[in-house]
Amino acid sequence: MLSLKRSIIVIGLCTLTALTGCAKDTKNDIYEESGNTINVNNKRHELYNEGAGRGIRNVSNNYGYVRHQKSPLMNDNTANNHYTALDREQLANIISKYSTNIHNVNDVATLVTDQEVLVAYDTNSKNRNLTADQVKKTAMSVVPRYYHVYVTDNKVLMRDVENLANLDSTSRNTRNLVNGLIKQMKKSPQGLRMNTTEDENGLTPDDQNYNHNK
Repeated sequence: MLSLKRSIIVIGLCTLTALTGCAKDTKNDIYEESGNTINVNNKRHELYNEGAGRGIRNVSNNYGYVRHQKSPLMNDNTANNHYTALDREQLANIISKYSTNIHNVNDVATLVTDQEVLVAYDTNSKNRNLTADQVKKTAMSVVPRYYHVYVTDNKVLMRDVENLANLDSTSRNTRNLVNGLIKQMKKSPQGLRMNTTEDENGLTPDDQNYNHNK
């Protein structure tokens, strides 16, 4: 009887040890710290899964969660490096797809730069300003908040938006062409002001002063 009790105790201790080990392994799999980012689900998915509407919601049953922490080192800006990881073409794809779901918007061309979104679309809407506001806010909902969004219902400019996509984004001439196209786009309705401190395109007074002095 004593031997049987000892056997049961040994088996119980082994089971407890195994369960503890599994719990540690699970924790290490779920919480992986890299730099100053803690990822709860470390699967290598794209920034945004391609598709629209129900298609996106059905891609995964998991919620998306990432926790970022400031570096304890003064003037360490490595946390800002994630901005460079944005897939601009994929963002443009999503904006165009979402915008075609807007009533009376039939064709959409989108260009995403390092700081702006340019959206040209074809519409038969009778309320141009309302449609412009809807398209603009659709783009704003997809990109980081520091982006500025410009829209136009002049479908002739759709070709200009497309042509810019084929140029070298680091070229100074390309930046001049982008600025020139923005001026043309602003001749079309841009919708309502974003808020009391940001204009229709999301620019603050500081942004406008910076752009003027460049």
